[in-house]
Amino acid sequence: MAHWRAGRVGAPVVVCLHGWPETKLIWERTIDPLADAGFDVIVPDLRGFGETDSVPDGFHDIVSHASDIAALVFAALGCETATFVGGDLGGPVAQEVALRHPDRVEGLVLFNCPLPFDKERMSGMRTRAPRETADYFIRQGTDADALATELSSPAARRAYIARFYGDRNWAHPGAFAPEDVEHHVEPFADATRLRATFANYEAAFDPAKRCGRPLFGPNDIHEVLVMFGTSDAVIYPDFDLMAAAVFSRVWKSVRIDGCGHFVPWEQPRRFIEETVSFLSRSR
Repeated sequence: MAHWRAGRVGAPVVVCLHGWPETKLIWERTIDPLADAGFDVIVPDLRGFGETDSVPDGFHDIVSHASDIAALVFAALGCETATFVGGDLGGPVAQEVALRHPDRVEGLVLFNCPLPFDKERMSGMRTRAPRETADYFIRQGTDADALATELSSPAARRAYIARFYGDRNWAHPGAFAPEDVEHHVEPFADATRLRATFANYEAAFDPAKRCGRPLFGPNDIHEVLVMFGTSDAVIYPDFDLMAAAVFSRVWKSVRIDGCGHFVPWEQPRRFIEETVSFLSRSR
């Protein structure tokens, strides 16, 4: 798996997991500050994203991503334990690693990501984003081949992804300058790589596209730092309250106004401040 590593080997390990439509580039503003704060920072591209190829088995579900990450961090890189940080797709991947390897995970930092649903505990909460924001999810999950065919040129693919950093209201207005958007969009210009990332959504609709049953559910084991960029139009409006319902050991819950879906890029200083505080809680 393609990955960056910064900081001192032997220091406490922090693994930062990106979402969609992102690659490890989303962590560019935070990897060095985390390393400078005294941590061994590992930032991978998930399978099919960025510089990490897809694999012959064809799976891109939460379990396959979690298996990849555990193999990279614990086997290939030889880390004994780690704290996992994730937003969007990286959030449930981090949660899955924690449930599968509870003794090797020291904590979770989660922001603007899917959460397990508990109807009883979440009664009265705003648990759904506006219906109109789900069109991309349904199209990528149920009509991926046709969508990929429509996006027939690098320019069309770049334009499709650019909207998620712009007028689809995931990010806080103005958070991404035009050159920033171009930077994050470029890894998705390749047709094969963009199509591979749609497979993550197909797995949400089709059990045959999952390599195994996820453990994804409430976590009563690990301490969790929850951050919520409140300008995000695609995540649950009560994300922070929902997190408190499924994680019994929320160390701190932080709402960040003037910030949307891409917290480590949009508010890197606040992200570093809160994350380092959490990572240092027992040092």
